[in-house]
Amino acid sequence: MKENKYDNEIFFKKYSQMMRSQKGLQGAGEWSELQKILPDFQGKTVLDLGCGYGWHCKYAAENGAALVLGTDISQKMIHTAKTINHAAQIEYRRAAMEDLDFSEQSFDVILSSLAFHYIESFEPLAANIAKWIKPGGNFVFSVEHPVFTSYGSQDWYYDENGNILHFPVDNYYYEGQREAVFLGEPVIKYHRTLTTYLNTLLQNGFELQHIIEPQPPKEMMHLDGMKDEMRRPMMLLVSAVKK
Repeated sequence: MKENKYDNEIFFKKYSQMMRSQKGLQGAGEWSELQKILPDFQGKTVLDLGCGYGWHCKYAAENGAALVLGTDISQKMIHTAKTINHAAQIEYRRAAMEDLDFSEQSFDVILSSLAFHYIESFEPLAANIAKWIKPGGNFVFSVEHPVFTSYGSQDWYYDENGNILHFPVDNYYYEGQREAVFLGEPVIKYHRTLTTYLNTLLQNGFELQHIIEPQPPKEMMHLDGMKDEMRRPMMLLVSAVKK
């Protein structure tokens, strides 16, 4: 199953109003930590899986990448990326990441931002990434944290007055499809454990470099709801090198 929620007009309009959509990388709460673990892009060939608006593609290009390919299943995402984050060395292509096929050792760097929880099977994709990346190449991705995806609803439990009680974590070891609500709309996502994410990389010849559960940056703590983000992890950042 390959859901393409972002080409839904209502959903995409809501997404376009998010701070990360309007302000780019500086509007993404995880960016301050993700930026620290990105590799040197100088002269590198880069693949961005699920590139969205193309913010990371543009960052790689601005930091010396020789060639950047951004792929996304959403036509609306690709159109926006071409409009606001174009550069001579960037190519955008509409495609589901599960359907991509490249020659061995095609890329120095492979990135993905908050996209892998939309794919049903991580293992075959990780095997492909291991094939596409050059020895010594960097694989860096962010994903919704398994604690955040486990129960499915991705919302808090509230008391009778609407105050937050706690965040539900349940069925953690039962991987698979979840029916979540994102931006007020039903969305299909896929839960997998931390063990699956990390061991899959190890089994495919990657050496783990960084594992980060990013906290909200201090400069965003004044925003509505941000203090509650300290109560449970929402994202997971991983960087690895192909041995």
